Amino acid sequence: MSRVRVAGLSDVEAICRFGEMHIPPHYAPLIGEAAAQRQVRRWWNEAHIGAAVTDGRVVVAETEGRIVGVGQRGPDHVVYKLYLDPEHRGHGLGPQLLDALASHLPEGVDRLRIEHFAANERAAAFYEREGFAVERIEPDPAGDPALAVVWRARPITLREEWPPPPPLG
Repeated sequence: MSRVRVAGLSDVEAICRFGEMHIPPHYAPLIGEAAAQRQVRRWWNEAHIGAAVTDGRVVVAETEGRIVGVGQRGPDHVVYKLYLDPEHRGHGLGPQLLDALASHLPEGVDRLRIEHFAANERAAAFYEREGFAVERIEPDPAGDPALAVVWRARPITLREEWPPPPPLG
């Protein structure tokens, strides 16, 4: 059984390894191998992940003690990471990670924002199902349409109480 929780400092190394394992195969077909590796170097390193974990902006999904999903928001309250091990997609963990991130937004923040590369059609379909509407699209400075950034938002909505109550039994 999987559970979603706030990440702790002891998770930083495992989160970085998760990124190294899952980001290149996910992004290489969409944005190219070099750009996928840049994503890992820039955003999945211990300094960046550690700072976000320290600030309480990272949640993880875990199964049998292994991290199978990661969600991270920035200090600007935008979700910049929402990834699941492909074997764990389709079981409701993505929406749970979003709920966990939304539940930790400061009072007065009324919209959850998210961004993704235009080439990431799977993410676009997921975010549309989750109620995120396109706000704007920022073209890639080098002109690569795959690297354009799509910005989306939805009103803050939670499907369930967070943290969820412990299982019965």
